[in-house]
Amino acid sequence: MSEPLQLFDTHCHLDDARFDEDRDQLIASLPGQGVARVLTCGSDLASSRDGLDLARRHEGVFTAAGIHPHEAARAREGDLAAIARLLKEPKVVALGEIGLDFHYDFSPRDTQLELLNAQLDLALEARLPVVLHVREAHGAMLDLLRGRRGRLPGGVLHCYSGSDQSALLYQEMGFYISFAGPITFKNADKLRQAALAVRPERLLIETDSPYLAPVPHRGKRNDPAKVVEVARALAELFNLQLPELARLTWCNANTLFGLPELPAV
Repeated sequence: MSEPLQLFDTHCHLDDARFDEDRDQLIASLPGQGVARVLTCGSDLASSRDGLDLARRHEGVFTAAGIHPHEAARAREGDLAAIARLLKEPKVVALGEIGLDFHYDFSPRDTQLELLNAQLDLALEARLPVVLHVREAHGAMLDLLRGRRGRLPGGVLHCYSGSDQSALLYQEMGFYISFAGPITFKNADKLRQAALAVRPERLLIETDSPYLAPVPHRGKRNDPAKVVEVARALAELFNLQLPELARLTWCNANTLFGLPELPAV
């Protein structure tokens, strides 16, 4: 009999309205599907508070609090102080998701950069890792991080979409690289090439659910149970057995977020 999988979905949005009809049942079903832990990530103060509420109610749910770059222009005075208070909660294990998005530019770029620097400072004060969102902004992100050498928290590049060369540079700064559903897509050869540049001890998996459902579920609502498809694709890419890839990424996630190993059943 094969050993059951123990997976960690390191990025999802369980507060999203698309989970309103079945959220608690879905979370309760995850351990039986091999997903023992998930990190639900905030995008603004309200969603960060919602994520903490979920984490308090569900043992296997942990959360990150932060303000997404899309929301940078809408952040109000006092929001960062409120986020800082959330970071003191035991089940808040990271600050995020934060970063730069130069694809949509929903917030001015200088506003995004200012907010990102402020939140990186918060993470240092709280001694927590960061969850970074970077879209069409890897050059700017790398420049910013280089300028903060010696003042960098640990963290992860979530739903990685950059090049293999950028992946190497992020790892040199101590960051993890996480892959989501797009790694399973037929036309994702460049992304798979980037994944091969990630050292095993820096590799993480996620769903970014309810978005980006992996093959064979494209076009449907994504959920944390589907992280197994991401794990399966990466196991094939790295020439590993699925349980090996699951164990590797499980240990990496727990190391990043400072979580203990689960007791043996």
